[in-house]
Formats: sequence, structure tokens, C-alpha cells
Amino acid sequence: MATTPKPLDEMFLDMLKDVYYAEKQILKALPKMAKAAKAPELKKAFETHREETEGHVERLGQVFEIVGKAPRAKTCDAILGILEEGKAVMEDYADSPALDAGLVASAQAVEHYEMARYGTLKAWAKQLGHSDAATLLDATLAEETKTDKTLTQLGAPANTAAVAKAA
Repeated sequence: MATTPKPLDEMFLDMLKDVYYAEKQILKALPKMAKAAKAPELKKAFETHREETEGHVERLGQVFEIVGKAPRAKTCDAILGILEEGKAVMEDYADSPALDAGLVASAQAVEHYEMARYGTLKAWAKQLGHSDAATLLDATLAEETKTDKTLTQLGAPANTAAVAKAA
């Protein structure tokens, strides 16, 4: 018996649920990362991004509404793995001068995952005729991209400090 191929709108909804779950997990991780960070600028960046992430969850709720679905999360194994790596960095390097460098790297892994997901969702929303959803997804993509750039800037001094203190 042949099965009917699943349409793009179904994949869009699956990925939307996936990123909704991811954002909620990230909300839980960011305060821990802020607490672990040594540099005040990095702590502040994590705190700021937590506030932005609350907005991302709200926007995703609006996207669900636009496509006529209730906001629902679907376990995202990818983000769980990325966050687990970040947790390992916090545990394994807690007393290391390399901690902040590792936190920046872990946070950028999260940002790059999110940027990939939001970019895809935005493209699919446009393709499916959900221009309002595409606008919301684009706003979040812009914030994720800005956060990634901030992390890159914070990474340089964190890397330098890690090397200097290790020498």
C-alpha cells in the first residue's frame, strides 16, 4: 500500500514545534550560563538574550496562531544535545580560565542552530503564503544573528584571557 507523501505545510508545522521546544529549553539554560560566566559583559549578554528569547517564544505563539494551530512543542534532540554540551563545559571547566571561551562557543552553537531553523521556517512560510508569519520569523532571525555577532565580539577577549591565564 502506497502512503501519501507529506506536504510542506506539515513539515513547516513539525519544525515550528521543534523550534518552540528548543526556545523553551534555551530559556532554562540561559540563566545557568549567565551565572557560570566570569566576564560581566558575557553575563549581561546571556541575561539580555534570555529576555529576547521570551519574545521569541511569544512570536512563535503568534506564528502558530497565523497557521491556525495551537502552540505545541515537539522534543528537539538536536537542541538537547547542544545544551548538554554546554552543561558539560560549565561542569568540566568551572574553575578554568577557558570557561568563558567555552560558554561563548556553546552559545554560538545554539545560535547557529536557531539561525538555520528560523531561516528555513521563514522561507517555508513565504512559500506557503504566510507572509505575516515570515515577518515574525524574520524578526527573530535578525535577533539571533545579532546575538551571534555579539558573542563573536565577546569571544575574542574570552579566548585571549583563556590563553594568557593558561600560559
